[in-house]
Amino acid sequence: MSGATGHALALQGIAKRYGGFTAVEGVDLAVERGEFLTLLGPSGSGKTTLLMIIAGFVEPSAGSVLLDGRDITALPPERREFGMVFQGYALFPHLTVAENVAFPLRVRRMNRAEQQAKVRSALDMVQLAAFADRRPAQLSGGQQQRVALARALVFDPSLLLLDEPLSALDKKLRAELQEELKALHRRIGRTFVNVTHDQEEALSLSDRIAILNRGHVVQQGRPSELYESPRTRFVADFVGKSNFLRGVGEGGGVVWVGGSRLRVAAAPAGPVLLSLRPEKIALLPDGVEAENSVAGHITGWSYMGAGFSLMVATRDFGELRVMLPSWGAAVAPARGLPVRLGWNTAAAVPVEDDQPQAA
Repeated sequence: MSGATGHALALQGIAKRYGGFTAVEGVDLAVERGEFLTLLGPSGSGKTTLLMIIAGFVEPSAGSVLLDGRDITALPPERREFGMVFQGYALFPHLTVAENVAFPLRVRRMNRAEQQAKVRSALDMVQLAAFADRRPAQLSGGQQQRVALARALVFDPSLLLLDEPLSALDKKLRAELQEELKALHRRIGRTFVNVTHDQEEALSLSDRIAILNRGHVVQQGRPSELYESPRTRFVADFVGKSNFLRGVGEGGGVVWVGGSRLRVAAAPAGPVLLSLRPEKIALLPDGVEAENSVAGHITGWSYMGAGFSLMVATRDFGELRVMLPSWGAAVAPARGLPVRLGWNTAAAVPVEDDQPQAA
């Protein structure tokens, strides 16, 4: 591979409408050179439509696509020089691995010697040089995914676009290939734009994530920023799990939830919705106090391997989900067991209630 640096991409005011249906509306997004950006959202959020607009397969109803500041909105897909890995890999079953990887070079009428050198380099990159003469049917799902990656990168594309490339794999293999894909991105320094609905995949792979809902980018930022500081209930609920506490802020970092007084790092005066991650809640041993605490009893629990997921009924906060490490757990979970929960002032963060309760 040439080791060429990545290119910068910008979307300005992108919209896509199909008659009376709006798939994407008012999207502004910048992808830096060499960045791994993930478009994350539920089914129907507009993320795949946005990727197809970037690729040139879908024409936007409004807005512009810029590559290194150059407007490419009207440029056809074949002239954008973007590599693409599809969900189903789209390998040619009658061609060998080497022939599949060489296909983009044949289309570009590259001479045979240069083709062979680039194919060898691409297969070495994905650790499949020994499989060059096999056909796709003779490969595992993970190996087919690597062939698709090699084919997408063999012609030194400006960008690599990934349309849920790991979704067809089992969970263990998906986790392994996430690490490989992340390492590959670091090695080659290209700009990657990835689409997924898998929150864990987005958090582990990405330099930055743009979260879409109903055709809009509702928040974007580093994975840790989105997880620790969600702006809305949707983001807090979609990226990981969260408990939600409705209360009234009185200013000075005090929120009343029912008859309980909570200390928080910051909260506006008036009605407030707090997001509280399950792993930020501790089970308090006898004699130990916390900045916030509440008594309750366990109503249900599940063993997750690395931890227990507990459901704890409380008076003012309703039922709270608590994640407890299983190794060295302070208690053996049991239904009806009384417990005390505690968390510090920074654990609960105020979020915009973009999913208000029905009247």
